[in-house]
Amino acid sequence: MAFITNLIDKGGLLIYPLFFLLAWGLVIIVIKSFSLRYRRVINAKVVERIEQLVLEKKIPEATAYCKQHPTPMSRVVLAGLLNYEKSEAELKEILEEAGRQEVPGIRRHLTALGTIASVAPLLGLLGTVLGMIAVFSTISSQSSVNAGMLAGGISEALITTAFGMVIAMPTLAFYNFFISRVQVLIIEMERISLHMVALLKRA
Repeated sequence: MAFITNLIDKGGLLIYPLFFLLAWGLVIIVIKSFSLRYRRVINAKVVERIEQLVLEKKIPEATAYCKQHPTPMSRVVLAGLLNYEKSEAELKEILEEAGRQEVPGIRRHLTALGTIASVAPLLGLLGTVLGMIAVFSTISSQSSVNAGMLAGGISEALITTAFGMVIAMPTLAFYNFFISRVQVLIIEMERISLHMVALLKRA
């Protein structure tokens, strides 16, 4: 706690928006770590059960099961089940459109996380620049300047840059991880959708 208080005292006004970015980034990381789990997006057990019902030609039961277990994947499959009598080409188009509608929800908050990773070091650098201006302004107004005063002022000015980089590095790492995770999930959803089209036409 003493370290944080000291950081706030020496970091200047821009340390507050940096703390806000830190808190916002942590919230997004926690949310996406939960929402991008495989079972939250696809859930293999639900998909297997739906496939089994479709193979048994129990379309109404499969439709009801999708509604009872809502995930992005089950909602895409539901769109196919509700239009299973259409041609294969039409069915593929319907599933593709349903998948496109689910993608924004899967990617939600990632743009904000990427923005935090970009803005934090810039905001930290701005804090340092403003701090350096204040330091040199103080120095120019005094007749005598010692090295200790100069070093201490520059050290304080660099706090925001260091803090901005501390925020940006893990945030950027999580952002890239989540983007990669989203791509894997979308590809898997496309694969399951094509497989479901084949099953529906067979049924």
